[in-house]
Amino acid sequence: MMMITALFLTSTLVNAQASEKKTFHDFTVTTIDGKEFPLSQLKGKKVLVVNTASKCGYTPQYEDLEKLYETYGGDNFTVIGFPANNFMKQEPGTNEEIKQFCSTEYGVTFPMMSKISVKGDDISPVYKWLTSKEENGVMDAPVKWNFQKFMIDENGNLVGMATSGENPMSDKIVNWVKN
Repeated sequence: MMMITALFLTSTLVNAQASEKKTFHDFTVTTIDGKEFPLSQLKGKKVLVVNTASKCGYTPQYEDLEKLYETYGGDNFTVIGFPANNFMKQEPGTNEEIKQFCSTEYGVTFPMMSKISVKGDDISPVYKWLTSKEENGVMDAPVKWNFQKFMIDENGNLVGMATSGENPMSDKIVNWVKN
C-alpha cells in the first residue's frame, strides 16, 4: 500500500511540475509606446522573436523582417522586435528614437517592444525563458549577438532558433512560417 501511495504522490508531483511550465503566452511585455502587451493575445499564431539594434552590421535585416511580416503576417504569424543594448552599445537610443529610426529607415510595421536586456543579471523575464532550457523545456540558447531569432509555435512553445547571421527570409524560417 505504501508503494502505491508513493507512486501516486510521485506521479502527482511530476504532473504538477509539468503543468507549471510556462509558455511564451504567459508573459506580458511593454510595447515601444509604453503599453502593456500580454503575449497571450498571440495564441494561435507563430511568432518570430528578434532582439534588434539600430547600429549593428545586421541592422539591414529590418528590411527582410518587414518583408517576412508583410508577406506572411496576419492571423497565423507575426514578428516581434525587442530592441536591446547588450552588444557593444549598438542600441543606445530611447524607445522614441528607436521607433522613429525603424519607421523612417526601414518602414517597420511589425510590433516593436520596449528596449530590454537580453542577457546578464538584468535579463528580461521573457528572454530568460527563451534562452534557458530549464525555463522553456527545449533548449539553452543564450543570445550571442543582435538579431538572433526565436521561433515560437501557435501554442507558445519554443520550437527553434536562428542565429544572427541567418537572414529572416532564409528557407529555414520561411518554411517554418509556411508549414
